[in-house]
Amino acid sequence: MDKLISPESLLAAAEQVYAQGQHPLTAMFGRDETAQGAGYAIYCCFELPEKKDICVVKAAFEPEGSLSYPSLTHAIPAAAWYEREIKDMFGLTAEGHPDLRPLVLHESYPEDFYPLRKSVRVNAKVRGERQFKMRTAKGQGLFEVPVGPIHAGIIEPGHFRFSQAGESMLQLDAKLFFTHRGLEKAVEGKTPAEALHIVERICGACSIANTWSFCQAAEKIAGAAVPRRAEIIRTLLSELERITNHVGDLGNMPAGVGFNPAISLGSRLKEQLMRLCEGIAGNRFLRGMIVPGGVRQDITQELIEEIHSTLDDVAEGVEDLAAMFREQENFQNRIRTTGIVRTKTAKDLAMVGVGARASGYAHDSRSDFAYGIYPELDFKPYTKTMGDVAARLLVRIGELSASFEMADKLLEMLENCQGMPLCADVEYCGGEAWGISESPRGSNFHFLALDGAGRIDRLFVRSASYPNWPALTIAVQGDIIPDFPLINKSFELCYACIDR
Repeated sequence: MDKLISPESLLAAAEQVYAQGQHPLTAMFGRDETAQGAGYAIYCCFELPEKKDICVVKAAFEPEGSLSYPSLTHAIPAAAWYEREIKDMFGLTAEGHPDLRPLVLHESYPEDFYPLRKSVRVNAKVRGERQFKMRTAKGQGLFEVPVGPIHAGIIEPGHFRFSQAGESMLQLDAKLFFTHRGLEKAVEGKTPAEALHIVERICGACSIANTWSFCQAAEKIAGAAVPRRAEIIRTLLSELERITNHVGDLGNMPAGVGFNPAISLGSRLKEQLMRLCEGIAGNRFLRGMIVPGGVRQDITQELIEEIHSTLDDVAEGVEDLAAMFREQENFQNRIRTTGIVRTKTAKDLAMVGVGARASGYAHDSRSDFAYGIYPELDFKPYTKTMGDVAARLLVRIGELSASFEMADKLLEMLENCQGMPLCADVEYCGGEAWGISESPRGSNFHFLALDGAGRIDRLFVRSASYPNWPALTIAVQGDIIPDFPLINKSFELCYACIDR
C-alpha cells in the first residue's frame, strides 16, 4: 500500500497524487475488511506512466465511525461513476458529489441494501423499491426521446434519454447496469483457479485481457515468474483478440449509416478470425488459454503457419475496407466532425483505448506498463487529434497495421524458442496486487486480494468500457439524433463488462 490515510484526508491525498491530471485515476473501489477486524476501505489507484507503476491510496474507515468522505469528483472528474458505485455497493457516501443517484442498483432493489458487504450472502434473495430519476433538460420547445432499454438489434439492454431541440441532441442521460451479474461477489471464497472460469467470461470480446490482468495480479501475490514462451503466447493471443475485435468494429461502424458492402466485408473477415481462434483454443473467444503461471497449451508449428496465412488474408481485406471508407464521400461526410470528444475531456475522464487515442490522449497500457513481450516490440500508441467518429475509425485501422506487424514478430519468436516450458508453479498465500492489460477497447484493470488460505477476499474489475461510457453523453451533444447509432458504434462500448 503506497498511502494509508483517513477518509477525511482522502481528497487532499488524491489531489496530491493526481497532480492535475499527470497521474490519471485508473480505478476507485470499496472493500469490506470487517472480517479482519477493521472497517470499510476505499482504494484509489493512480497510474504513474513515468514509473510504469500504479500508486494506491487507501482510506480506512473506523469500524464504528462515519461512513462518509469528501467527494473527489469536483477535483478529479473521473471519480464520478466510481463514487456512485461505492455508494451502491458499500453504503459509503461521497459528500458533495454532484449526482449521487444509484448507478448499478435499479428500482427493484431495496434502500439500504449494499451487496458487497460481507454480511450479504451470495445467494441472497432481494426484492424492493427505490427511486431513480432520469435527467433531462427543461425549457420551451424542448422534448424528450427515450430509446431502449430493449433495442431492435440483438444487443444488451441500455436506456438512453435524449433532450432535443429540433433534431439536435442537447443532453443524453444513460441508464445502464440492467443485467448486473454480481461476479465480484460470486468469486469471494474461491481460489484463483476456481474463479478463472468466471473471470474469462466477464466479457466475450475481452476474454484474454481479463484473464491476463487477473493472472498478473495472482502471480504478483504468489511471486511466480512466467516462462518466456508463455509470455510470447500471451502477447500473441492479446494481439489476435485485438485484431478480431478491431476488424469486427470496422464492420459494425458502417452499420450506423447502412453502408452494407463494408458491413458484409467486415463480418466475413471477423468470421475468418474467430474460426482461427477456435483452431487455437478450441473455442471462438480464446478462453482456457491463459492460466496463473503461464498458458495451458502450446501453439504448434502447424498453428503458426495457419495464423500467418489467415492474418495475411485479413490484412488484405482491411486494406480493401480502408479504401472503401476513403472513396465513399457520403460516408466521410457522416463521420467527420461527428461525435467529438476533445483532448481535455478525454484526460479529465481518464478515458482509455481507441476513445482516448482518437482524441489525442496517448493512453495505452502496452507502452505505459510494458508487460508481456511488448517492451521488445518497439511499440508506440497510434493517435489522432480530431476526436470524432472518423478519428476513431482511423485509429483502429492504424492499430490493425501495427498489430499485424507485431503478430509476425511474435510468431518468429515462437519458432525460435521451441521446447521451452509453458507454465510455472504457483502457490498462494495472503496478499493483494493489481494487474493491467490492454484490451481491444482499452486498459483492463484487476485488483485481487487473497486471504491467508489463498482464497479471494476481494476482486475488483474495471473494464475498458467503464471510463469511456461517460464520454458518450458528451460526444453526442450538438449532433443530430440519427447520428447517435454511428457515434455509439464508434466507441464500441460494452454493456456486459461493466455489469460485472
